[in-house]
Amino acid sequence: MLNAMSRRELLASLGVSGLLLAKAAPVAPVAIARCKTYEPSELTPILEGMFDKLGGLGRLVQGKTVAIKLNFNGGPTVRLGHLPLGDTHWPHPNLLAATIHLMARAGVYRVRLVEGAAAPRTDPFEEHMLDANWDPGQFLSAAARVEFENTNYANGAKKFTRLSVPNGGLLFSAYDVNHSYADCDVFVSIAKYKDHPTTGVSTVMKNLFGLTPLMVYGNQAGKWLDNDLVFGNDRIQILHRGMRQPALDALPEVDPASPRDDGYRVPRVVADLTAARPVHLAIVDGVKTMAGGQTPDPWCSPVEPGVLIAGTNVVNTTAVAVAAMNYDPRALKGSVPFEHSDNKLLLAEQLGVGSADLSRIEVAGLSIREAMFDFRALREKRRAQGGDRPYRRRPRPQN
Repeated sequence: MLNAMSRRELLASLGVSGLLLAKAAPVAPVAIARCKTYEPSELTPILEGMFDKLGGLGRLVQGKTVAIKLNFNGGPTVRLGHLPLGDTHWPHPNLLAATIHLMARAGVYRVRLVEGAAAPRTDPFEEHMLDANWDPGQFLSAAARVEFENTNYANGAKKFTRLSVPNGGLLFSAYDVNHSYADCDVFVSIAKYKDHPTTGVSTVMKNLFGLTPLMVYGNQAGKWLDNDLVFGNDRIQILHRGMRQPALDALPEVDPASPRDDGYRVPRVVADLTAARPVHLAIVDGVKTMAGGQTPDPWCSPVEPGVLIAGTNVVNTTAVAVAAMNYDPRALKGSVPFEHSDNKLLLAEQLGVGSADLSRIEVAGLSIREAMFDFRALREKRRAQGGDRPYRRRPRPQN
């Protein structure tokens, strides 16, 4: 029985039975479509056609409360040159508005836009969007009931909700999160696909790392007495490096003797969260994005793959997106793109969330080959030019 096994026995069993678990991991179709612009006249019908290939939005959202996890990494004023955030590292607002509009047509009851923003609790989440030159009215007009929640705080719920990881978890057995991630019938992850300095790639799976509130898992967690403001936007000390345990009575990690290395820890946090908070719909924005990192820096470059990817299993969808970046979704640690980390897709596969085996995943619409944009070649070119900073191991912070 799993609940009678030690932590080390569980990890050992995952290693031995990984192949069997991979074969048992669920699969669902993933849709890929060519989309060159964010113009609603092009975007909306393409997105609708993709959802139809997945079985239609109606069966998923009709009469339901939907939480859409955004991906606002870096804050609203961090840009790649003078480009809008929606063209580089945030999902484009027109894509979000089109998704909400189609959900409204499919009979959704409520849409709640959720993300952890490093902003005062007393400021409406909409202010964070305004700082990025987004118009919240674009989303409010897309459906009858649209709400906004800054999930770094407990807000009206007064306390955080505990999401347990089935079978005990890889790094934590449970994570304390904002109530919105539990108080929904349907959970959606929407994000760009990009390179990532720690976990190799950042897509709709890595987006779940942001479920963890800064009040509990941030660098300054537990160092203030009120929850009017969270400081910074990093979880380096607790989640990346394990320099201390979470705050506000959240559960400590399962094995305090495990590696204090972000290449070990961050993929396990992501895999844990995919199991603790299942994703019902994952949408990858690859119309325009950037190569070289997850947050704009001088070594990043804007790119236009011109595709959208969507699926109802977040691991399947991520595997297809990673392959469309010309990376191997089953690559092991030490291989591109997972040079410095364990493969979070394989960890989630071992937890039974979904398969990363492309041979088992049905792809509707464009093939992976037709959709491919060569992030690997850009990665190699950047290294040849000496601009490989995002892929080098960062020095370990000192206590």
